[in-house]
Amino acid sequence: MPILTLKLSDNARIQNTQTLAQGLTQLSADVLHKRADVTSVVFQRIAANDWWVGGEASDQVLMQLDMRITQGTNTEAEKAAFIAQAFDLLLRHFVDGQQLHATSYISVQELPASDWGYGGLTQQQRRELVQTL
Repeated sequence: MPILTLKLSDNARIQNTQTLAQGLTQLSADVLHKRADVTSVVFQRIAANDWWVGGEASDQVLMQLDMRITQGTNTEAEKAAFIAQAFDLLLRHFVDGQQLHATSYISVQELPASDWGYGGLTQQQRRELVQTL
């Protein structure tokens, strides 16, 4: 049940946000073996005067993709592959000519199974229920 949050400076022009969301969902399924049917993708726009790098505003596109997954469900190699492929995927979805700022980040954040969940149950509780069936 990964959650991907893509923060973009408001000058970013995406060709098709639905196609990008579907691509990120598919990438999480293919590379990190996550279930697409419970993967959430959220886009957030940040005003240029609210995003600073080194104390300065930038005309370039600023981007930050954060993905939350359950701790211990992926290897370092899988997470590295996801980060590289997600960066490439994002580049392909920007309108031609837009440049990403060098400080565009992608992170995969691991949370303990007891610290998050969905449907009112933590991931740990969901695992325990499956084990008792």
